[in-house]
Amino acid sequence: MEIWDLYDKEGKRTGETWERGFGNYKQIPEGRYHMVVDILVQHVDGTFLLTKRDMSKDVYPGYWEASAGGSAISGEEPVEAAERELFEETGLKAIKMELVSHIFRNPSYSMFYSFLAIVDADKDSVILQEGETVDYKWVDERGFLEYVESDLAIKSHNDRYKELIERIKARGPGLYQEEVAE
Repeated sequence: MEIWDLYDKEGKRTGETWERGFGNYKQIPEGRYHMVVDILVQHVDGTFLLTKRDMSKDVYPGYWEASAGGSAISGEEPVEAAERELFEETGLKAIKMELVSHIFRNPSYSMFYSFLAIVDADKDSVILQEGETVDYKWVDERGFLEYVESDLAIKSHNDRYKELIERIKARGPGLYQEEVAE
């Protein structure tokens, strides 16, 4: 059983909780939100991790996505939830975690914290979480941009990473390699 804290439109915990059920996030009361984290994973060599969602997922089953992530459990802070979700879904730990955006989405009653995680691990060490992901691949920046501009990309993810995607387009190859080395 997974319990979520509920938040108001200012992002403050209300003291209320919600028990997760398949697709029941649509029944969260009006004006309440649950915290969701998503994590774009970039290797220190500049490549990005894409994962394929399990067919049993209630949202975007079978889609490739450029993020790991999910709902925060009761009591978690954003970075703590992001680190947990990254490890659960990929087996990876970030050496650097940067908050990219924080937005609210009314249709899903979600408050999103989106992060860029820099990892320095063997690329073959990714561990897929049963029921979450079924495949993965590392792509260079060109492959990442081709993915986000394709019809196969999850557009809501792209929206949350819009500024970062624009920075990648503007700077070209090697966006974070110098910064990661710091």
